[in-house]
Amino acid sequence: MRPRTFVFFGDSVTQANRHRPEVGALGEGYVRIIADELADVPAAPDVINLGIGGNRVRDLRARWGEVVAARPDVLTILVGINDVWRHSDRDDYTPTDVFADDFRSILDGAAASGGEVVLMEPFLLPVADGQQAWLPELREKIDVVNELGVAYGAPVVPLHQLLNEAASELGASELAPDGVHPSPLGHRLIAEAWLAEASAGFGGRRTG
Repeated sequence: MRPRTFVFFGDSVTQANRHRPEVGALGEGYVRIIADELADVPAAPDVINLGIGGNRVRDLRARWGEVVAARPDVLTILVGINDVWRHSDRDDYTPTDVFADDFRSILDGAAASGGEVVLMEPFLLPVADGQQAWLPELREKIDVVNELGVAYGAPVVPLHQLLNEAASELGASELAPDGVHPSPLGHRLIAEAWLAEASAGFGGRRTG
């Protein structure tokens, strides 16, 4: 019987430099932290990082075949901040209904595969000039993620809320120096949020 497979699918927050040979396939962010935390539990899962920097939800939809090939038992999806960022810096807008349609296509594929799905909210910790103006559009994307979580019976890790609460005490730049890409501490908090959801009962349940 093959070990359970946990796949993490997303953008640069998930990728976390996994493209660099010296870093390794899991990257150096929250995915590696989760893999390390689960390495010693009974029947430790195989963990696969499928994050690619710059990806938007349309890119994840186009890459769905990579997920199929990985045969995940638990698929975690974190995407959305680049859909907002590209509107700001390139005037390349992803309408919220298009975002939802692309995301729904991914979740339909996941449902057909029979595996479990975990969603994580995209997040922003505004530190740079102009980033506050991203928040209304980001909140629309976050609402879509939460609505789809309900519709597909998938737990949603409330990263935007959790990280902004932490930032109110620690400072946003301590968690994400550019507001988007987490620091080591930011990655640790993301991993802890995911693991807390796991211990609450989805397919990544910790047993040790």
